[in-house]
Amino acid sequence: MTLAPTRSLLAIALAGLLFAAGAHAQSYAGTAPVDRIAAVVNEDVILRSELDRAVANIRAQYAGKEAQLPPQDVLERQVLERLVLMRLQLARATDSGITASDEDLERAVQGVAEQNGMSVDQLRARISQDGMSFTEFRNNLRDEIVTQKLRQSFAQGRINVSEAEVDSAMTAAAASISQQFRLAHILVGTPDGASAEQLATAQKKIEGVKGLIDKGEMSFAAAAVRYSDSPNALEGGDLGWRGLNEIPPAFAQTIQQMQPGQVIGPIRGASGFQLLQLVETRSQAAGGGEQVTQFSARQILVKVDDTTDDAAAKAEAETLAARIAGGADFAKLASESSDDDATKRRGGDLGWFGADTYGNAFGMQVAALSDGQTSAPFKTDAGWVLVQRTSSRQVIAGSDSLRAQVRETIGRRKLEDEWNRWTREMRGEAFVDVRGLDGAAANPATGG
Repeated sequence: MTLAPTRSLLAIALAGLLFAAGAHAQSYAGTAPVDRIAAVVNEDVILRSELDRAVANIRAQYAGKEAQLPPQDVLERQVLERLVLMRLQLARATDSGITASDEDLERAVQGVAEQNGMSVDQLRARISQDGMSFTEFRNNLRDEIVTQKLRQSFAQGRINVSEAEVDSAMTAAAASISQQFRLAHILVGTPDGASAEQLATAQKKIEGVKGLIDKGEMSFAAAAVRYSDSPNALEGGDLGWRGLNEIPPAFAQTIQQMQPGQVIGPIRGASGFQLLQLVETRSQAAGGGEQVTQFSARQILVKVDDTTDDAAAKAEAETLAARIAGGADFAKLASESSDDDATKRRGGDLGWFGADTYGNAFGMQVAALSDGQTSAPFKTDAGWVLVQRTSSRQVIAGSDSLRAQVRETIGRRKLEDEWNRWTREMRGEAFVDVRGLDGAAANPATGG
């Protein structure tokens, strides 16, 4: 079993990642690169200039800490793999009819500006000053929105949390002290159906990396940047803060016995061999101090009943979604078209609610949105629904709120595992032809 990096919501991630990525990139890129093909991904291509810009962005983020980066060829391979995965996800989103509307994009741009304490005009000027065109920034932003929507669509119908799972987790959380753990990992990946020779090579590599860490020749974070095959390698392998509910059971008991800084492994899992480090811990008194997330949202419901079958309800929901993407006001459409009599008079307003107040499927959709974002149509027991998240807040948990939070964290952990398994399968099925600097084929492979 492999731990997956915690993914921030879109608005939070973009405020830090995309804005920082553009800083001083031009100083590393040097002269304008010649557009050659760096990789063919199914029917698409990644240009050498795109790869150079992405590598320059990473180097900009590590300004003053360049020694932590791997050699240039390894860094290019890591960055290229990220670009390949992005291309595959965007292609899958296109095939599924998932798009980002101009309204989505403008809202995201505004969110990035607000996160950085400036107006949109100031953001535009700063991006230009740092060597990135605003058009390129918006295109990157659009891609991030589309992949976030793909993730939401993926979650629908795949992630279920049983009452028994929640009961078990609640029992574990009943202790007087609630612990959280900040983790990091290093992954040496192996392909599906790896041969004995491939397994032996991967195991030898991970043992060598652990040797460097044990001898103090390299910090865990630096080793992750240089050697890990995980998507979060360039973040030092950081997995963020997690409660016991968010840690796979195979690791949870061991982690509770570890001291900060301690490393365990190699551990063999479905993705390869892994080293796991406990970075630090923190404790919070159980009971009144527990913080949980609540959401404010609007909804439009298209009922499935005797007069409207599933196909017709879905088609109507998709029509409403297209109108919203075209600029129609959500609240007005809800008042005119929603079949939920309890909320349509309020423009679909649901007020404040917890993650499982309206069922697991609904809660997962709302939790995956950023504030101001509208979901794609999804199905619930009542029919087809569109939901627009308007706000979120942290509140002191009661027993019902704590149960909702436990359900959300279990669901998030399951989604991470399923999403990473799915992206590995998608990558393995893809035709990826990596090319050398001169544009000649250097490593043609299907799924590699």
